Amino acid sequence: MTLQRLLGSVGPAVLCEVCVPDGSSDPLGDVVIAEPDGGFDLRAGDVVLGVNLTDRAQALRLLAHCARRSASALLLKAPAAADREVIAAADASGVALVEVEQQAGWAQVVSLVRAVLDSDSSADSVPGLGGAEAGDLFGLADAIAAVIDAPVTIEDRNSRVLAYSTRQERGDEARVATIMGRSVPDEVQDRFRRQGVFRRIAQDTGAIYVPELVEGTKPRLVVPVHAGGDVLGSIWAIVPGPVSAERAEAFAATAATAALHLLRRRAGADVERLVLTDMVATVLHGQEGAADAARRLGLSAGPWRVVGVGVRCEDDDEAERQRLTAWERMSRFRGSRLRSPAAVIGGVVYGIVPAELVGPAADSGGGWLRQLREATGRPAPLVAVGGLASTVPGLARSREQADDTLDLLRTGLVDGEQAVHDAVWATVVLRHVARSAAAARIAGIGPLDRLVEHDREHGTSCVPTLRAWLQEMGDPRTAAARLHIHPNTLRHRMRRLQEVVAVPLDDPEVRTALLLQLTARRYGADGAADGGADGAAGGSRAGSAGGGGVAGDGEASADGPDPH
Repeated sequence: MTLQRLLGSVGPAVLCEVCVPDGSSDPLGDVVIAEPDGGFDLRAGDVVLGVNLTDRAQALRLLAHCARRSASALLLKAPAAADREVIAAADASGVALVEVEQQAGWAQVVSLVRAVLDSDSSADSVPGLGGAEAGDLFGLADAIAAVIDAPVTIEDRNSRVLAYSTRQERGDEARVATIMGRSVPDEVQDRFRRQGVFRRIAQDTGAIYVPELVEGTKPRLVVPVHAGGDVLGSIWAIVPGPVSAERAEAFAATAATAALHLLRRRAGADVERLVLTDMVATVLHGQEGAADAARRLGLSAGPWRVVGVGVRCEDDDEAERQRLTAWERMSRFRGSRLRSPAAVIGGVVYGIVPAELVGPAADSGGGWLRQLREATGRPAPLVAVGGLASTVPGLARSREQADDTLDLLRTGLVDGEQAVHDAVWATVVLRHVARSAAAARIAGIGPLDRLVEHDREHGTSCVPTLRAWLQEMGDPRTAAARLHIHPNTLRHRMRRLQEVVAVPLDDPEVRTALLLQLTARRYGADGAADGGADGAAGGSRAGSAGGGGVAGDGEASADGPDPH
């Protein structure tokens, strides 16, 4: 493993060369973490990590020590990595200077560099595949195809094609569609799933023979690619029929080499995704460095909206697949040399997307939001859109609004599976008021609890009647229409309510306080609208729907007896 190959494997999202001497093609040694006093064991060719080193003087001393020991490279973060004196000293010393992305954690950098070095040295020892083990996945696919004498594809755990061999003309229509679409077609996946193929891939380690499933397809031989019990992917070969045990065993043996490649690929992807996640989280939470992170993410000109996607799968693997699918769909909005601003944070997939794609009109179900939900799978995820953000600081507020909207969808306070904050802001306000009231324990202060208890004991509807009266500002006709009862019935209920507990409803502060308490009960932390504490409130609605029922809501006579 040379320095140039290491930098190429890790990628510029994590490591970026500042100055690299001509000797960068020499083999690398080990990864060494530098101690502040310089008292660490260092050998020729080692890669030195200046962890948490930002001072120029310290960087120059460490660089001099690396030069004396003939180290290959020194990895630093800014500002030391960008310091002119440090760069000049590195250029003169012959030690490569590499800048580590500011948002990358040192622990992840150590793990990644060591994983790349270890996988390279391990791959060289795997027999049977010629020189493909240190090459790319397409070279490996060609080498595996030679072993099994059949065209192969290498796929990840979600059936996405990572590489394929030559001689695909020996395949079938399903293979052509797989390669053209870079993933196995849905209908083909469904057939494999019904035949239990994917279940066997998760459980078995040997070659799996899959006969032709429909007319026009050819049989396949599949080898699962595992690592430590984790399914990394699979290798698929199109064969004319059952193969000999010897050939199947040789084919299965190639999984070990493929696992090394996929582990190295995943290690790089995981670290890069971690860096991107950190940058997106910095922007969405308005943390220090948000402006710089936004610049590196390509957020140069708004307006934008933050989209939050919450999956609803109970199966952990399927939920993870849906998150990755949503992440990849939103990641198509590329705005930088890295990736577009999308990340999975706290189980929610966040994306920063152009405002015109997800404005208030998108809430009707058309356009990009619908495509996002349909592409993710069933059950369809919940999609919430925050408010308009024209500046980087505004993105943190848009993210908060997306979270609030997603909370409403999850609790059922807003119907449907997607919503834009602009259309549900009033419910968001009521929800926050309710939570504040619950935290302050004001919902049980005053006469409201006695009315609730009376409803429970006597089957009356004092609480829903009071709510309707307050919401309609004391207008008996509109309040009665809300409850589907006659105005005289409502007046009678209000008189009986005053007999249960005297409430000075002519006082505007009393009316405001009662309405806040009722709001707290309706939009409380349990998310249940009009249920539980309001006693007969839910029954009142049921009665109105049925034309009769509780609380006399179905009474036709204005002067008839009202037991309540």
